[in-house]
Amino acid sequence: MGLSAPSIAENLTHLNQLLSTKQCAQCDLSNSGLVMANLAGAQLHDANLSNANLSQANLAGADLSGANLAGASLYGANLSGANLAGANLTGTDLRNAYLVNANLLDVDLSQVYLEGAKGIPNYAGTSEQFHRWGVREAQRGNYKAAIEHYHRAIELDAEFAPAYLGLGLIQFRLTKEAEAKKNGEIAAQLFQKQENKLGYQATQEFLQRIELARQIEERNANPQGGSNFGKFLGGMGSLLLRLLL
Repeated sequence: MGLSAPSIAENLTHLNQLLSTKQCAQCDLSNSGLVMANLAGAQLHDANLSNANLSQANLAGADLSGANLAGASLYGANLSGANLAGANLTGTDLRNAYLVNANLLDVDLSQVYLEGAKGIPNYAGTSEQFHRWGVREAQRGNYKAAIEHYHRAIELDAEFAPAYLGLGLIQFRLTKEAEAKKNGEIAAQLFQKQENKLGYQATQEFLQRIELARQIEERNANPQGGSNFGKFLGGMGSLLLRLLL
């Protein structure tokens, strides 16, 4: 008991310091409750914010460089223009967070929850990561975010075939058959060039589905093939992830 009391007092002191001055570099703020806190421009570099709850907090322009945010919740937080360079984001919840113009240099996003996050810069992820995020968004039905992630993957690697196939799937779902076919054909060519038999076979099946849908549409039936097409999309989403393994 004698050893734990000073630690608790120190945490409360740092928490009060942050809320009153927004100046708390290198502070111990682990496990702190800061839901919806207004911390715009706060100085928190090298602070310990592990497991802190910063859901929907305003951290616009805040300095979080080198901070420990492992396990912290930043769900829906505003991090526009924030400096997160070198921060530890292992297991951090950044779902629906706003990251436009945020500095994410030297940050590993491989173990971050990013569904619905907006404004992730290209340099912060690999083509594989953006594709994986795109698949997850597509599975949630968030097609706009998925399309953005797939385009980011292609910007990073113009020959990243799974992203073209992912785009085609969504475009077909949105009844943009011509665009879906174009991206499917690009994916097929790239998979064949890269000797990826699984990807090529999957793309050929997708292109056959497009042709079948066109034929059905000509007979004035459902152009998407009803519930079976929904099951097909779900299976293709799982396959898109498998292609990365």
